[in-house]
Amino acid sequence: MKHFSDLISAIEITNKTNAKIDALVDYLKIAPEKDKLWLITLFTGKRPPRPVKTTLMRQWCLEITGLPEWLFLESYSSVGDLGETIALMLPDPTHHIDKTLSDWMTELKALKPKSDAEKKAYVLHAWSGLQMQERLIFNKLIGGSFRIGVSKKTLVNALSKYSGIDANQLMHSIIGHWDMDTISFDDLVNGEHINYDNSKPYPFCLAYSLEKELSELGQPEEWQVEYKWDGIRGQIVKRNDEIFIWSRGEELVTSQFPELVTILQNFKEDFVIDGEILALKDNAVLLFNDLQKRLNRKNISKKMLEEVPVGFYVYDILEWNGDDIRTQPLQYRRQLLEQLLSSNSAHDTLVISEIIEFTDWNELDAIRNRAREFNSEGLMLKQKNSPYHTGRKKGDWWKWKVDPLTIDAVMIYAQKGSGRRSSKYTDYTFAVKKDDGLVTVAKAYSGLTDKEITEISRFVNKNAIEKFGPVRTVKPELVFEIAFEGIAFSNRHKSGVALRFPRILKWRRDKSVEEIDTIEQVKLLITNPI
Repeated sequence: MKHFSDLISAIEITNKTNAKIDALVDYLKIAPEKDKLWLITLFTGKRPPRPVKTTLMRQWCLEITGLPEWLFLESYSSVGDLGETIALMLPDPTHHIDKTLSDWMTELKALKPKSDAEKKAYVLHAWSGLQMQERLIFNKLIGGSFRIGVSKKTLVNALSKYSGIDANQLMHSIIGHWDMDTISFDDLVNGEHINYDNSKPYPFCLAYSLEKELSELGQPEEWQVEYKWDGIRGQIVKRNDEIFIWSRGEELVTSQFPELVTILQNFKEDFVIDGEILALKDNAVLLFNDLQKRLNRKNISKKMLEEVPVGFYVYDILEWNGDDIRTQPLQYRRQLLEQLLSSNSAHDTLVISEIIEFTDWNELDAIRNRAREFNSEGLMLKQKNSPYHTGRKKGDWWKWKVDPLTIDAVMIYAQKGSGRRSSKYTDYTFAVKKDDGLVTVAKAYSGLTDKEITEISRFVNKNAIEKFGPVRTVKPELVFEIAFEGIAFSNRHKSGVALRFPRILKWRRDKSVEEIDTIEQVKLLITNPI
């Protein structure tokens, strides 16, 4: 447990990805094989069911410490994490327990069916034999919460650095179906349970935001212009009658989109294509909000398939019948792509991205400004002679997004951040007018300078009205301009709307709460975006 505890500490004290990767590699060098498997299990969200209710853990902590509940709640609201609050409040250990991560996880799995009395005896014995940081990890193991800034990609890059195995292959290996009781660590990372050759994707070619005048790009006829869509960027790999769908986040999402698999099974050729997974209905692209209903589901019901049908807008082709054609010019790849789709009658599910015809750069601004009318994010500009690069390379591909939508809203809730910002209020909730009151419309935590965050934190400390755990209700006085990429009606929010990628554009010190927008004005942006 000590090694795993040291790993968590090393990860939590840095916001640098390379430092987190190095800490993971150091752990992998010394951890037993079963502990390595548990590391992958825990950090990829495959933890076993929670064996003990957190309400019982809080109750036992109060019994041990003899502290009043109000003091526990005050401490919890300040710390912001239940497991850490308990670990801090418990008395010093009376003995020392030295077990591996695997030992702890095996015992916690066996604890699930036992009585509350047996669970209490086990947990109290563990608490009395662990140091504070180890207790914190033990509590997290019970609760299953490992939100410590390690994404699957970071974990995979660490495994790749440790093992020397390709990161994409590792991603496929660890997110596939495997049982830690029957597989070894070496077999898992080497992909002994999969056929990686058939599924291997390519690194995505990415674009930079346009940072020059259109006239500086050269002649219009040298460029291919398409609409930019707001969905899930993906690669479809079809090799040897097997089909795999990868997201740009390097996750295998084939099972989430069965209708795409059904269409692709009719293709005779082998290929790898790049495009966008979108919610499509009646030949129209739906909002990302609709697509979200389909994401991360283990089972896709017939009703869901009918309510939110999915399609794939195809941008490019990277491999053709076993040949890597990424170095061929875009113009050639586009012709091959058109040939592939026209010969297979892919109809409305597999759609080739439309090329926007234009003869003068001046025509594009008006086209871009109308893009939001049919749920496009703007335009993509691609040099016709460009290869399909790995990652980003300036000059060949540019994205030219529509200007963000904005509203004026007032801050009504604030919460402290984590890590180096744990002493400052950095997470905010904003509201607009509704009738004679206010209704929340967005949460945001980016867009302010450190100086502004410090100033806002002072305001919160002086003007907090109520406490709800770590959240503070504040006087509705500070007005901000909130920018966002899209907006949609939503039954899940009190306001009736959901904003896409909200962030703070500006602190409007020049405005009072009486001047903020109303919910009616916000909803108008859905039907009349400007």
